[in-house]
Parts: sequence; C-alpha cells; structure tokens
Amino acid sequence: MDYSQVLIKPLVSEKATYLKEASDQIAFHVSPRANKIEIKRAVEDAFKVKVTQVRVLTRKSEARVRHGRVVGKVAGYKKAYVTLAPGEKIEFFEGV
Repeated sequence: MDYSQVLIKPLVSEKATYLKEASDQIAFHVSPRANKIEIKRAVEDAFKVKVTQVRVLTRKSEARVRHGRVVGKVAGYKKAYVTLAPGEKIEFFEGV
C-alpha cells in the first residue's frame, strides 16, 4: 500500500501533544487494514524519519442507544502511536 492509503490523518489532541513532547511519539489515524510494518514504512517514506516502535490501538464500532432503542452507530477506527528515533522530528508537528 502507498503511504497515502495507510496514514489517514494525524491526531492532534491533548494526549497526543503530551506524548509528542514527552517521548517523541506521534499519533495517527490509520487504515483499518494496515499492520505495524506497513505503518512504519509509511511514516518513514512520508516524513523521511527513522521509526523505532509502532503501537496500534483498534476501537470497534458500537451501537448508540437512547431510551432502549438503537438510534445510530459510532464508527470504529484504528490509530497508531509511532515512536521516533532519538534526534528525529517531523516538521509538520512543530508548533502545534
């Protein structure tokens, strides 16, 4: 897969910002079909950095229930926490 198919969007939240500052980890929403090896290659190709570790979290979709009735569905997603090698930075995230 091409890196544009693997990496959907970067995650910008309080937790993601803290992890970026504390331990050089970047969070991404990724394709549900991508595995750790594909995610590592995609980040290295897209941003020209060295990746040391990839952790993946998968959230399953769930039904939204109100007053005992199913009224919708919350979409599931897959996100990856990518640890960069010491000294590596992604310029895209500087100043966020």
